[in-house]
Amino acid sequence: MCGIIGVVANSPVNQLLYDGLQVLQHRGQDAAGIATTDGKRFFMHKGPGLVRDVFHTRNMRNLTGNMGIGHVRYPTAGAARDPAEAQPFYVNSPFGLLLAHNGNLTNTEELKREIYLTDLRHINTNSDSEVLLNVLAHELQAASSGVRLDDEAIFRAVSRVHQRCRGAYAVIAMIAGVGLLAFRDPYGIRPLIFGRDDSEEGAPQWLIASESVALDVIGYRMVRDVAPGEAILISADGHFRSRQCAAHTLHTPCMFEYVYLARPDSVIDGISVYESRVKMGEYLAQRLRATLPHAKIDVVIPIPDSSRPAAMSLATRLGLPYREGFVKNRYIGRTFIMPGQAVRKKSVRQKLNAIPQEFRGKSVLLVDDSIVRGTTSREIVQMARDSGAREVYLASAAPPVRFANVYGIDMPTRGELIAAERDEAEICREIGADGLIYQDLEDLKAAVSAVNPAICRFETSCFDGRYVTGDITDEYLFDIEQLRNNPPPAHHHSGQLDLNLGGEDN
Repeated sequence: MCGIIGVVANSPVNQLLYDGLQVLQHRGQDAAGIATTDGKRFFMHKGPGLVRDVFHTRNMRNLTGNMGIGHVRYPTAGAARDPAEAQPFYVNSPFGLLLAHNGNLTNTEELKREIYLTDLRHINTNSDSEVLLNVLAHELQAASSGVRLDDEAIFRAVSRVHQRCRGAYAVIAMIAGVGLLAFRDPYGIRPLIFGRDDSEEGAPQWLIASESVALDVIGYRMVRDVAPGEAILISADGHFRSRQCAAHTLHTPCMFEYVYLARPDSVIDGISVYESRVKMGEYLAQRLRATLPHAKIDVVIPIPDSSRPAAMSLATRLGLPYREGFVKNRYIGRTFIMPGQAVRKKSVRQKLNAIPQEFRGKSVLLVDDSIVRGTTSREIVQMARDSGAREVYLASAAPPVRFANVYGIDMPTRGELIAAERDEAEICREIGADGLIYQDLEDLKAAVSAVNPAICRFETSCFDGRYVTGDITDEYLFDIEQLRNNPPPAHHHSGQLDLNLGGEDN
């Protein structure tokens, strides 16, 4: 999970990109980067940390030009916290190319061998995003014969990328002398949406981002989602073209976007994230009635933030009081994203603090969006007991997470998942609750598709072990588990880039 954004405008885009990354910050807190162009040079600054910490006034002044891309990074399977893997990535051959990627390739090692032995290109980091960049660069060169890069050549190159790359990828790239290129994998696993602004004189202005909230905040009108397998190309003067570049497509957006990853005020593939979470709460209420019919619950309390819509609708359906029992410190990172159990466990108490009045002497139902490792759940159940709760029940708006996710979410090993080898009763004992309720998978699908019936299939591998790309083997899962346990060493590099694309120096 990462956040990406691209803008083509009639005026400088540095502030637009910064503002967009700020509202996409929830998609990655490990590193941030922005690259722009004035038509002659690329300018880039990137580094580890939050957007507000990476960019300062001096950096923003150097990011000149009316076109650019940005990225917030969240490391996925096997990735160390390596400053060299901050994005965007750059190659200067054949045409000068910058790329920002959200997702995870599942045939990275195979592609690396092809790149070294056949494409005769070099990879400088352990990132699959740099692999994807070099595959795209090679195919652009092949499609254009290394001479002239026109629209047809670009779309042919994306078609070849789809043929070679497997897994999940939403991509925004900036091509020197051409414009902005964006495309999405043939399964539409990771989100990508675009909008336009016609408020200024001149050509229309375009913005592409991971979530619609970036369009809303900046003031662009949403046009639509990029379709699975589709590529869109926007020139520096605002001319827009699109092409379906995959021979076969299947629209299967990642279910975890709706459960946890995306902001509630976003709309992804025509589905309001907020409304889908409200529906999850309604189905979860039905599940609770059937599973714990004799439970005498006094109050429903969400575990902030993403579980609030589900908790509110559940409480309404059951006719129970809804209360805020936890105060969240918004300056602590999302525990799900933090590496290492020790850091994660320590951060829970720093991140949440209970309001004892809402717990004392009561039987409480805590509602969370999902239960992944169980570390956070165990701590929060204990916090409720320490605050005087008589009984503590826990409801998850998502089904048990039992399998590794290989498409860009940090769940690479089954050994880390509390539900991998346990049934619900065992999980309940492990986290110390008096009762545990999980959402049913079919109910979860129904809740989300009810908001947009046109989307009826989802990527749900972390719940059911079915990988939509059809290429995931036990050997692959074993390999990424080993990679997670023995991550490669980090690289070191400078985060500033200033590259001449031709013409006179300024």
